[in-house]
Amino acid sequence: MKVLGVVLDRRLTFHKHVSMVAQSCIYHAQAICHIGHLLTIELAQTLACSLILFRIDYCNAVFHSAPTGTIQKLQRVQNNAAQIALQASRRSHGKPLLHQLHWLPVQQWITYKLAVLMYKVWSMSTPVYLHCQIAECACSQTLFSSAIPLLDQLFMRTEFSRHAFQFSAPSVRNSLPQQFSSVILCLLLYPDLKQFFSIRLLVNTDSTCCQCL
Repeated sequence: MKVLGVVLDRRLTFHKHVSMVAQSCIYHAQAICHIGHLLTIELAQTLACSLILFRIDYCNAVFHSAPTGTIQKLQRVQNNAAQIALQASRRSHGKPLLHQLHWLPVQQWITYKLAVLMYKVWSMSTPVYLHCQIAECACSQTLFSSAIPLLDQLFMRTEFSRHAFQFSAPSVRNSLPQQFSSVILCLLLYPDLKQFFSIRLLVNTDSTCCQCL
């Protein structure tokens, strides 16, 4: 079944949809590479964003609880787009290129979009069908943490049920630091929120490297 251009499967793995997106992106990437020697870096970045990146970005908030393999396939496409945008070699590592272009990796970009969508739904109460699925967590005791508004996160027994907005959106919202707890401030701090996800990615990467050593 296809809804708004997104192919849905029974288990919401999005394997078929992501494969179609990756195939389309690879086709356009090869086309750009054929004329790469005629392009400036600015023009290469424009083509990479308009022909490849927007296909990865389209409706990707629904991939929040998708399998790791699905996200990794999109990540490889994004890394390829970064190499094209900076006219780097195919052996170049993707993360430094993404950092240089100020592009969030696919997983962090999905989380960022879901966080922004959550704030808009909570502040403007629209669309109604999403706003009615979220509620503020009621605390029976007065605690220091109660000063930070948290959203009620329902318990889900299966991985399939965690695709629901009423589970994924509150989990993302509750994971944000206190400075982004204000709805009004979030609408003014989109760049800072994006920078927060970038910094958290770098911290997690450094911690992983330290553990490996």
